[in-house]
Amino acid sequence: MERLKSHRDFVAVLKRRRRVSREDIVVHYLMHDDAIIDDSATKRGRRVGLAVSKAVGNAVTRNAVKRRFRVLARKYESALPESCDIVLRAKPSAAHADFLSLEQQIVACFEAVNRKAVRQ
Repeated sequence: MERLKSHRDFVAVLKRRRRVSREDIVVHYLMHDDAIIDDSATKRGRRVGLAVSKAVGNAVTRNAVKRRFRVLARKYESALPESCDIVLRAKPSAAHADFLSLEQQIVACFEAVNRKAVRQ
């Protein structure tokens, strides 16, 4: 899975306002078919971006949450549609959530994104 790197990519995903939410996580997503075709006509695969604000905690806590999100996103990326961009946003409660809880939430969110993408 590739990373979303530019601010423009993050804004494009967040602007579409398509999201799935659970207790500690919000998953914003954008299907590549929905996006305005840019200069590169190549089809992109799955890309993920992380958004963990200072409301989650100090730098050590935020980095721990990001590490957990990266591991879980890699583990369950196959549950996502083939060509989509997602932004995983941590709610402040994610700092205190255990790994198993985050894992269940990621699985549920990714499956919901896949279901919604198929319906569109």
